[in-house]
Amino acid sequence: MAGVGLTLMEPVKLLEFLKFAGKLKALRRTGWVKNGIENPETVAGHMYRMGVMSMVINDPQLDMNKCLRMSLVHDLAESIVGDITPHCGVSDEEKHKKETEAMESLTSLLDPSVGKEVQNLFQEFEAQATAEAMFVRDLDRFDMILQAFEYEEAEKRPDFLQEFFSSTVDKFRHPSVRELVTELIKQRAERASASIGGSV
Repeated sequence: MAGVGLTLMEPVKLLEFLKFAGKLKALRRTGWVKNGIENPETVAGHMYRMGVMSMVINDPQLDMNKCLRMSLVHDLAESIVGDITPHCGVSDEEKHKKETEAMESLTSLLDPSVGKEVQNLFQEFEAQATAEAMFVRDLDRFDMILQAFEYEEAEKRPDFLQEFFSSTVDKFRHPSVRELVTELIKQRAERASASIGGSV
């Protein structure tokens, strides 16, 4: 007698999906690799802290559960196409096409209703037309500059990752994230000043 629940094919497909997701635990973020960071952050590590931020930065006007889920799926396509950055020589249009095709492939492995939700979250993030998508984009950028600051501190090389900070100037929109950015920039300036003073 057939059991109630998943069919034989469903766990096979789900396991395949989870294997793809697991690749992000080993996929290093391209920007850090290109800057010679030793043992650079992975894509999964990046999405994890974004997820944590979406839990602890509370905004009653946003669907924070959606923000958490969006944080966890927005880079899933990189398990197939890799971490494509503006320095990779790939146009925005081609990047979007590759990632959209990758997400279609990945979500085909899921139950249709779940796959549709994952696909919708990805498309919503890409379109940047909702308050939740814009908030998650802010988290995406903030985690990047926070990570850059942490690398500068770890390597005792103030300002050597300035390009990441420069790329985000005037791009943060959510007030809570802007407050975090202001504090981070303040701490970074203080560390740089202390480093210069200590080297005299």
